[in-house]
Amino acid sequence: MDMKYDFTPLNRTVIADQSETAGPVIGYWQDAWLRLKKDKTAMAGMLFIAFLMLAAIFVPMFSSISYGDQDFSQTNLGPSMEHFFGTDNLGRDMFIRVLYGARISLSIGVVASLINLFIGVIYGGISGFVGGRTDRIMMNIVDILYSVPTLLYVILLMVVFKPGLMNIFIALGISYWLQMARIVRGEVLKIKEQEFVLAAKSMGAGSGRILFKHLIPNSMGVIIVSLSLSIPDAIFTEAFLSFIGLGVSAPMASWGVLCSDGINSIRAFPLQLFFPAMAISLTMLAFNFFSDGLRDALDPKLRR
Repeated sequence: MDMKYDFTPLNRTVIADQSETAGPVIGYWQDAWLRLKKDKTAMAGMLFIAFLMLAAIFVPMFSSISYGDQDFSQTNLGPSMEHFFGTDNLGRDMFIRVLYGARISLSIGVVASLINLFIGVIYGGISGFVGGRTDRIMMNIVDILYSVPTLLYVILLMVVFKPGLMNIFIALGISYWLQMARIVRGEVLKIKEQEFVLAAKSMGAGSGRILFKHLIPNSMGVIIVSLSLSIPDAIFTEAFLSFIGLGVSAPMASWGVLCSDGINSIRAFPLQLFFPAMAISLTMLAFNFFSDGLRDALDPKLRR
């Protein structure tokens, strides 16, 4: 009996024409970059951060004036072509000191992000992937450490050691990865039961390969956004600790130290407080704008 079909084979030429009109396939990271470039505030924040980093690295390096040079014949001067931000009560150039302070503050942010990346991601990934009793024990440790404020860690370190930049790094190393560990654990718990993980297991992939090749890479969007948000938090923490005398010590010029020095002469010379405070504010705003734009760009729900 002859059977009639309601379809006809499609010509190969038609298939090729349709594939050409469909346009190129845009990947996840390409699409995220395209959407990030459309966010003007995020791009402005990113450009400001890049400009600040380059200025903090190269301007003090090639300047004939050091951040600690004192000239008592030029104390408390206002802004001029010779001293863009004026001088302080010891005749030190405020412009160079603000840029040198950017080195310290940005290094604090970089260290905090590296700690988040290497400790928080691995710890949270292992906790979420293993699960069970191991997960409960690891998260109980995180909860205990998280219950103690970072400021208390720093105060305890100052009792044992001298105030300095290294103690801030140690304090950040103790406490700054905890939030990242919680975030990564939640993401791993959410995606470890999906089909691609089961497929990897069925193909004989080990636990380490599944964690570092499948689970953590699929959580990178949340990880990157959390990293970008932790940097301004670390910068503000350092500025606050240095402001109250628990951060870097003289003659190092962090933004917190400059604000602490400027508060003493705010009535007579308010610009000595204004410029470092403005640097902190603009940097915090730039990181927050960039982080908000990055969060929207990496959100899969907003993908085209």
